[in-house]
Amino acid sequence: LAHTQLCYATFLLRNHENDIIGVLQLLNAKDSSTNEIVPFAAEFTDLVSSLASQAAVALENAQLIEDLKRLFDSFIQGIATAIDEKSPYTGGHIRRVTELTMMIARKINDTTKGKFAKVSFSEDELEELRIATWLHDVGKITTPEYIADKATKLETIFDRVNLLQTRFDLIMQEAENKYLKDKVKLLEKGNTDRTALQRLEEKYNEEIKNLLAEKSFIEKCNTPGESMSDDKAQLLEIIAQKTFRANSKKSRYISDEELKNLQIRRGTLTAEERKIIENHVTMSIKILKNLPFPKKLSHVPEYAGGHHEMMDGSGYPYGLRGDQLPLQARIMAIADIFESLTAKDRPYKKPMKLSETIKILSSLRQNNKIDPDVYDLFISSNLYKEYAKRELNKDQIDLDLSK
Repeated sequence: LAHTQLCYATFLLRNHENDIIGVLQLLNAKDSSTNEIVPFAAEFTDLVSSLASQAAVALENAQLIEDLKRLFDSFIQGIATAIDEKSPYTGGHIRRVTELTMMIARKINDTTKGKFAKVSFSEDELEELRIATWLHDVGKITTPEYIADKATKLETIFDRVNLLQTRFDLIMQEAENKYLKDKVKLLEKGNTDRTALQRLEEKYNEEIKNLLAEKSFIEKCNTPGESMSDDKAQLLEIIAQKTFRANSKKSRYISDEELKNLQIRRGTLTAEERKIIENHVTMSIKILKNLPFPKKLSHVPEYAGGHHEMMDGSGYPYGLRGDQLPLQARIMAIADIFESLTAKDRPYKKPMKLSETIKILSSLRQNNKIDPDVYDLFISSNLYKEYAKRELNKDQIDLDLSK
């Protein structure tokens, strides 16, 4: 189209679905001899039309790549949220670990002195670490909920301490029945000896007192608040050997399987259950290795699978040592430990105070469990205080965060 002092040609950029995604417009073609504005020649418009088609393809490809990135990112966050929500006690764990991991990584980038002065993660490397952290617990989709959520030592689908409580109630009822029968026999024989009746009652009262004490002791042992000492474990064995009769059937006070759970030294998991929990890392690696990550995300399985390894080789699943662990995995390990210790939503423990958490991390550093340089940066840069202000309950913060 040509108007006074204006000549233009407009070409629509269409994608493969024929939607308009852009416009290419040429303005004011000029006659080379007169320098006047003239209409565009047909050969030029045909050439530019072909160019517009190529531009549309390039633009659509760029948009598709960006859309796929957003879709992938939303998908992995959705998977992580689903894993957290699978357990009512771990909601937000993955998000918090991811945020803390990235805080440490960015702080390393900002460091100009010390061990990390020459370390700098590129944007692609930061993105790779972020995705690895979002997916570090993906293997938990295979972990049974009754183990992941085991709040007491006897809990499975339900807390079996209720069965023990009912059993002890039955034992006390049987003791009462025997006491009443023996008392009736004495009276039927015409025995009005107050001393004999008193001894019978005292024996019954003592038996009930002991049963109530044993019942209360078992209830306390079922909770993970205190560690199981040798004396407590021995007392549980003594109680477990006792037997009673109900409906002509002889049974033990505590079964072997119940005793095994009640004697758990720390926490709520048996050795077999702990192996099932630890297997989530192996499953994470298997799942992630089967995904066709592009080259710049190729280390995602390695980083995600290393967050429970220890510098001295005592971690799992492979028992890797410090020089075998990438820095990214060592960063994630500290973030995961710190979040787990301070988490407010775990059924088996109270959220730890900030000073106690730092003390434990310091001990892990001294014992070569975690990377000492990452720990030192985490503390000296006050990242732990920044995280505490945002995520911890007020009663957990027992350190001065202003300094």
